[in-house]
Amino acid sequence: MLLLPRGGLSMAPHSGMVSGMDPHASQPATRMLKLIDDLGEHLTLLQEQEVRTVEVTPETLHALSTAPAAAPPPPSPQPPPRHSGEPDLSSPLDAIAERIAHCRLCGLCETRNHTVPGQGSAHPEIMFIGEGPGADEDRQGLAFVGRAGGLLTKIIEAMGYEREAVWIGNIVKCRPPENRVPTPEEMKSCLPYLREQIALLQPKVIVCLGATAVKGLFETKIGITKLRGQWMTFEGIDVMPTYHPAYLLRNPPAKREVWEDMQEVMRKLGRPVPEKK
Repeated sequence: MLLLPRGGLSMAPHSGMVSGMDPHASQPATRMLKLIDDLGEHLTLLQEQEVRTVEVTPETLHALSTAPAAAPPPPSPQPPPRHSGEPDLSSPLDAIAERIAHCRLCGLCETRNHTVPGQGSAHPEIMFIGEGPGADEDRQGLAFVGRAGGLLTKIIEAMGYEREAVWIGNIVKCRPPENRVPTPEEMKSCLPYLREQIALLQPKVIVCLGATAVKGLFETKIGITKLRGQWMTFEGIDVMPTYHPAYLLRNPPAKREVWEDMQEVMRKLGRPVPEKK
């Protein structure tokens, strides 16, 4: 019979091994230490319930000494592997793209197939901003992949860059129906996303492709014909307005003026300027 003291039960802490026991002892020693801890907790509980005597039989002691060791806890569950097509939300840019994909701040969300957040290098020297996605971009979720996108790629390569080394996006992230010009309200709804992207990308130069891109950033009423080739500043970043590649497809002679603008961009960046395209 075990008599519990009234003044409180005190169990001396152990150092992780029984006195005189080899510190590299096998599993039975570890099991004995756990039994001692469990017994102390159980006796304390009995004392709180004002139980003063406990009958301990030889059979009970034998059962305790031969009890199997507790099973180890199951391993912590691991998150499922991320598939290649899923965004890595640990990237701030991908987190913004995920928010854009669920955006319903304006009516363009009703007719889109895919949002087009923009794509390219996370550390670009140049950021190209156009008007809005077209039919090809709406199908693929990528900016400037149609005919105008092909011409933009040629311009980028003529400047000495790979397309993947710059960042390409638009003022609005969803296609306006029938490729119409986005409204001021639609551009204002999308602008906070673009501001976040600019703050993360920190490009050295922004190239605004066309009048709508300039109006979306600066809310100016001055036409692109007067603004192109003239340096502007957006939140401390140099901005070069120029014609949109779609305009160049309709008016090929204007390519010369765009190339002059891109030469100014290269000079601003301290890059060699080719004599011609």
